[in-house]
Amino acid sequence: MSAVKSYSFTAAAKTDTSAFRVKTIVVDAGHGGHTGASGSYSTEEQVTLALALKLQKAIQKDLKDVKVVMTRTTPDGVGLQKRSDIANDAKGDLFISIHCNSLPDRTRIVNGRKVRSPDQSGRGVLLLVYGLHRDKEEVAALRENLFEETSAKGGNGLGFDPHDPGQMIILNAFKQKFRKNSILFANLVNDEFVQTDGRSSDGVKEQGVLVLCHTAMPAVLVETGFINNPKDEEYLNSEDGQNEIVASIVRAIKSYKKEIEPI
Repeated sequence: MSAVKSYSFTAAAKTDTSAFRVKTIVVDAGHGGHTGASGSYSTEEQVTLALALKLQKAIQKDLKDVKVVMTRTTPDGVGLQKRSDIANDAKGDLFISIHCNSLPDRTRIVNGRKVRSPDQSGRGVLLLVYGLHRDKEEVAALRENLFEETSAKGGNGLGFDPHDPGQMIILNAFKQKFRKNSILFANLVNDEFVQTDGRSSDGVKEQGVLVLCHTAMPAVLVETGFINNPKDEEYLNSEDGQNEIVASIVRAIKSYKKEIEPI
């Protein structure tokens, strides 16, 4: 995994994580390579790629000072660790992973036969941040990107020293700030989906998702809807539905930038 940023740790000010700016956003189209959930006529990998490409264009149009990096732009699959590596190599400031949710179809008995009831599956959105039970992996990603790469590239020669109080302060400050910002952004996206678009939502939850805890930046996974629910599938595949999802994420990005960036 390569460096996110090169830091010079000579100044005490490096423990101040308040002056973040969103310069690079990594957009991750979930799955690919014939993996993921499926509905009655569409697949998660198709929907997430369409949404990710639309999101890329929308960010480039509305936030011209922000660079967009894609983890995939074709139907081909990309490994989970590779996605995190792409984000870290790009020096990302925000990682947005686009997915579709799915639940096993429920069944009911009609005239002695099992009948699928897909309308009874889940519906709506869900926002995920990394689970604290994978905290050590997040710390490892931050440690490598904040300290070890500096030494490997012939910078100021600092590697990570767990016995150095100053380095531990820096590491913990970034860990806490990135988690706080992940939750902030997730809530902003959720608010847009619910309050602006009228979508149902399961809210913001923690989950042990590899791509979230291996990216050394604020990171959120967006479950855009239940692809095996007919109504959600229709919405996820429609032009209006995709445009609405993308517009909500872009509005959340703008709100996020206003909250975390210094004036």
